[in-house]
Amino acid sequence: MADDNFKVRLLERLKIKIGEAKNLPTRSHGSATQRDVYCTLSLDQEEIFRTSTVYQTLSPFFGEEFQFDVPRNFRFISIYVFDRDRQNNKQDKVLGKVAIRREHLASYNNKDHWFPIKAVDADSEVQGKANIEIKFEPVFNRSKNSSYNTNTRKLFVQVRECLDLTLKNGACDPYAIISVTYTNGKRLSKRTKVRKKTTSPQFEEVFSFNSCEDSDIDTEICELLVSIWHDTPGMSDDVFLGEVRVQLKGSQQQSVTHQNAWYFLQPRSSKNRPFLTHSTPPGTRLSSDNSLGSLRLQVQYTEDRVFPAAIYDNLKSLLLQSSPAQPVTNSSVYVLGEIIINKIEIAPPLVRILLHSEKVVPIIRSLATVEISKVTDPTTIFRGNTLVSKMMDEAMRLIGLQYLHKTLRPTLELIFSEKKPCEIDPTRVRDPNTIQTNQANLKAYIQNIFDDITQSAVHCPALMCQIFHNLKECAMLYFPNNKEVRYSVISGFIFLRFFAPAILGPRLFDLTTQAIDCQTNRTLTLISKTIQSLGNLVSCRSTQQVCKEEYMDCLYKEFCTDIHKTAMKKFLEIISANTSSPQAIENDKPVTLKEGDVTRLMIKRAQGRKRFGRKNFKQRYFKLTTHNLSYSKSRGKDALCEIPLSNILAVERLAETSFKMKNMFQIVQPERALYVQAANCVEEKEWVDLLTKICQTNANRLKKYHPSAFINGEWMCCKSPNELAPGCSEVSQVDSNNYHMTLDPERDLQRIHSLIIGHIPHLEKYIQVLEEREPMICDVLKKLHEVAFEIEYQHRIYKRALDRNTKYGSLATPIGDDNYLLASRMNLDPTVVLRGMTTTESTLS
Repeated sequence: MADDNFKVRLLERLKIKIGEAKNLPTRSHGSATQRDVYCTLSLDQEEIFRTSTVYQTLSPFFGEEFQFDVPRNFRFISIYVFDRDRQNNKQDKVLGKVAIRREHLASYNNKDHWFPIKAVDADSEVQGKANIEIKFEPVFNRSKNSSYNTNTRKLFVQVRECLDLTLKNGACDPYAIISVTYTNGKRLSKRTKVRKKTTSPQFEEVFSFNSCEDSDIDTEICELLVSIWHDTPGMSDDVFLGEVRVQLKGSQQQSVTHQNAWYFLQPRSSKNRPFLTHSTPPGTRLSSDNSLGSLRLQVQYTEDRVFPAAIYDNLKSLLLQSSPAQPVTNSSVYVLGEIIINKIEIAPPLVRILLHSEKVVPIIRSLATVEISKVTDPTTIFRGNTLVSKMMDEAMRLIGLQYLHKTLRPTLELIFSEKKPCEIDPTRVRDPNTIQTNQANLKAYIQNIFDDITQSAVHCPALMCQIFHNLKECAMLYFPNNKEVRYSVISGFIFLRFFAPAILGPRLFDLTTQAIDCQTNRTLTLISKTIQSLGNLVSCRSTQQVCKEEYMDCLYKEFCTDIHKTAMKKFLEIISANTSSPQAIENDKPVTLKEGDVTRLMIKRAQGRKRFGRKNFKQRYFKLTTHNLSYSKSRGKDALCEIPLSNILAVERLAETSFKMKNMFQIVQPERALYVQAANCVEEKEWVDLLTKICQTNANRLKKYHPSAFINGEWMCCKSPNELAPGCSEVSQVDSNNYHMTLDPERDLQRIHSLIIGHIPHLEKYIQVLEEREPMICDVLKKLHEVAFEIEYQHRIYKRALDRNTKYGSLATPIGDDNYLLASRMNLDPTVVLRGMTTTESTLS
């Protein structure tokens, strides 16, 4: 573990479903008592995602899910609830928030939970940290009787630096107030100078305070309070940015001689609130106070410390041995997914590991054979949430993402832009005369999507075709007299589990980044229902089963015809053909991969300027396709510039010091660089990762780059005056998979290890139960148990080394919140792990 080459990566992923709110307070003015409500999801106070607006309600249902890799350290996940102002064009009103500490996220994993909505005020909106130096120095007594008094000391305080302070209305002019409180209640305060236009101020002033009052030798300093403020000239009050309280009473004061530590800034404390150095800030603690309403959330937070590949060799070998295992029910993959761990949790990492090792096709075939062999009614094949169905869902999402975008995106973009009403349910329509028009709109959209899907067969990825071919063969083997089973076994996946969910939730499949209004969401729901009905056409189901709602009969009669059925069967035949030697299909039409107007750009040498200024920065709408990267003034406008992907030599993050702006990255071209600022850290990571992945096959790709900009005649990173000087830092490494197949086997192996350790009691119970009845399965369980604790032993060694090297109060682990570096977030009972570790540690020691 002491080897410098032993790299451990901390990887976090967050998935939050914002369900619904209830009992929101009514408006206190005007005639309208209902509200137009939306939510924002923030890392600390940086907005990452926003839901659609739900109109005229006090109990809005959102039903939106957001998931992302966490790109930086954070203290809180906050969901703010807003009331949209549509009449006066004023700033939307925040009704309240739910804030969950990072340390508490794992306790809510995969559970629906109602959180009380808490009030938001300036004193609770705090972020950032402060570096405070405290020194006590003795004061010499010049009297004849005593030359030195150990009880008389002077306190020196300096706020050396602050980081990541909160912007208030886009500005931050901070200063610090240092206050000491004596045991007799007296308080003395001193103030630093204001530091202009910075969220990371450095204060040079050192302030001194007598540890005892001159009038009372028994009265001493009991508390130090450092508060940070934003200077607002011309206003009655300055804005509070955060505070730090340090207890210095009695023995605590005597133990402090010289201390220099980082502290998390905390919300302003009240007289009735206890000392909060290690407690939860207001607004984050759950309570029974629901006066502002409640918000239902489902949180899934995973944190993995990923070791080098060699640590996981035994676990990986055990999983890959499942491919040739006969029967597959005795394999580790089957045992993990069907006996030990929840299928929803285990399927994604399993599929990624098998894809990376090119074993996913035979494993799915073996599991499908077992599944189909147990079925007596062919219409129920893969209808349940079995391991193989969950693995198929994940495999299609990974393998077929580009195919999904190419097929659905054109029509979905048309729906988003036209916003035509498509409601055909009489109970939802105010004017019955509009139903016929709405029906025509809906039929046109469905026909477009149906044509897009059935004409896309030649673009279906070869790996998906191979899996579908195997499923068809298995189904025909067990149901030789059923002529429809060759179609139903595939349509159950491609229509019901692939296209229909993507239409219903396009944001989950990266088909759009924009918020979807209620009317458009309803249109997508009706289209998704119809696509599912079309998929059921070849499942031997009756008309009543296919279409339950009466108002959907018109769509069934329109699309469930012999013509549509023939077209769909042809599509299913093509995508399930034998693809052992597929012919490459040239992709002539560019596929849109990502777009959005959430970035700012600055082109190097813009208009011949040698220096950069504010006028260089312009809001632009970016669009990335399989052919080029372009930007325009706004969505739908002609491109102002198109950059062929072959011209992109590197895509790297740009040092914040270049322009004193966050979330910036650079797109390096042969003759110039394009500097881009993303809206937030998640958006920045997505653009950088995707652009890097797309351009990795460029033969002219750079080996080195400049992490900073060329400003005022020199590169800020290496100080070279030559603008054409080779880069000074290595470019980021990427793997050789396709852009949409970014696989990280070590991360997935660690995820499986964490899941196994979390289910150790369950695993040990099955070992005891199956010892005599199923010796082969029991042997697999024992091997899984053994390799899991081999890896866990390495984690224990690493954590001990981390504990020894971690300094509480350093920049990495400031004082004021729980020390996340020293906490294990596997949701384990420590006694279980210790029990399993005892034998392993004693053996290896």
